[in-house]
Amino acid sequence: MLHVGLTGGIACGKSTIAKMLEAKGAYLFDLDVLTHFVEEPDRVAWKGIVEHFGPGILNEDRTINRARLGAIVFADRDQLEQLNRIVHPAVYDEWYRLVKEIYRKDPRAVVLSDVPLLIEQDLKSVFDVIAVVYISPDEQVERLIFRNRFNREEAETRVASQMSIDEKVRHADIVINNQGSVEDAQKTIDVLWQKLLEMEKQKHRKSPVPVGRGKA
Repeated sequence: MLHVGLTGGIACGKSTIAKMLEAKGAYLFDLDVLTHFVEEPDRVAWKGIVEHFGPGILNEDRTINRARLGAIVFADRDQLEQLNRIVHPAVYDEWYRLVKEIYRKDPRAVVLSDVPLLIEQDLKSVFDVIAVVYISPDEQVERLIFRNRFNREEAETRVASQMSIDEKVRHADIVINNQGSVEDAQKTIDVLWQKLLEMEKQKHRKSPVPVGRGKA
């Protein structure tokens, strides 16, 4: 199994690239989706959140009111860190469980995990390969203006609030240039998929037995 960590900056088109690789045959995990899963009523992260923040952050159907919770944590860094301490372990445990399940079912799989904060959270050691979707900072701003209807100042603020894409590229094993058209991106993915399959073959020849918590 080859475990690929996919990351990038805001408006880089990471989700589009991930879906293209999934269509090729990769098993795709979106950690944002897994976060919502572990925060569903009565799941482990939900219980921790309600215990710490109180039932006032719930909707009538017992789901978490993200606006109320966000108003608390984004106004207080300590509360945000506490939320992360509750949620992240639950997400990672579910993630590792699912990756191992795939290994048992398909030990020659290419697994793709879409992790927005992969570099920031120092998760590089979990993966065999780090792939960064790249567009220039100027293009990030332009796409945010078009996609989110931000004014230029808002878009520039959003881009500046994240780790720079150039810094993320320095941690990459593979850089996916996504500045062109969708058709250009598809051609890039066609080539990249063959490269990932070859990397999986090489890894399997060297170490057919899974090693470590996150790698398989």
